[in-house]
Amino acid sequence: MKRTILLFAAVAAMMCGCKQQTHEPAAQEPLGSAVYMTSEISPEALIRIFDSLGVKAEGRVAVKISTGEAGGHNYLKPELIGAFVQHVGGKLVECNTAYAGSRMTTEEHLKVIEDHGFNTIGGVDIMDAEGDMQIPVRDTTYMRYNIVGKHLANYDFMVNLAHFKGHQMGGFGGVLKNASIGVASTAGKTYIHSNGKTQDATVLWENIDPADQDKFLECMANAAAAVHDYFKGKVIYINVMNNMSIDCDCNGNPAAPELKDMGILASTDPVALDQACLDLVYAHQNAEGDDATSLKARIEKQHGIHTVEHAEKIGLGSRIYHLVSIDK
Repeated sequence: MKRTILLFAAVAAMMCGCKQQTHEPAAQEPLGSAVYMTSEISPEALIRIFDSLGVKAEGRVAVKISTGEAGGHNYLKPELIGAFVQHVGGKLVECNTAYAGSRMTTEEHLKVIEDHGFNTIGGVDIMDAEGDMQIPVRDTTYMRYNIVGKHLANYDFMVNLAHFKGHQMGGFGGVLKNASIGVASTAGKTYIHSNGKTQDATVLWENIDPADQDKFLECMANAAAAVHDYFKGKVIYINVMNNMSIDCDCNGNPAAPELKDMGILASTDPVALDQACLDLVYAHQNAEGDDATSLKARIEKQHGIHTVEHAEKIGLGSRIYHLVSIDK
């Protein structure tokens, strides 16, 4: 992964508690988008990092999470996010999957939601339970539109609350994936995974060509931008870097995490946020029981960085950022 020395220096400095040394004039404004970080992972820290953004969640607030596949255990737990959801006055939202697991139908999905305890914090609105709708995209190379859950129209503001980890197809999952695949309906997920070729989930998985991987990643970036545009900037992004398996929460039997928890990061720029999390993984100094090797290998195998590259290319955000610690 090619990054500037300045960004790696910033990440390394934060992780070791050192003061970053650069050749920039002391009075110069920080470069790029602000990404806030805390090393604490707790309900209180989640609220603090949101408040640090200085953005008020107004109107009908959607809090987009992944409810996690049945059998899985790495998804963001209700006891971690419950107080935060109340703090922003939000409603948890999700969409059904495009694979034949335990969340492809609304009925099955609601059962998983109950089993995972999300009903204890108000339940989850399955946004495509009553169909879907099309919203515009910036890049029409492969997609003519994005297809999202119809209930998205019921919300004025979105909190994209993602679990940062690996992913079998995307290389990694963060806020860009949570906004794209996560907000897409079953048909929309199929449309993204097939690079705009089909909306029929029954034929999707037999027709994916590995040679089209970059097209898929570009479609994910494009769909994420479509959701951002739909809210006209009334959206904020949070990545929780815990339980970082190489596998997604859509996997009911994920590999055990080999990398220790790092913290919570937040930004109004989803590109900067996912890039900062990737940089933390790549700058990590491996130790026994705390090893980023497998996660990096998963990211590189699937060329995961290309999602961030394309998101920047179409103007969703910037890969240049500065980290702001909110820890005392």
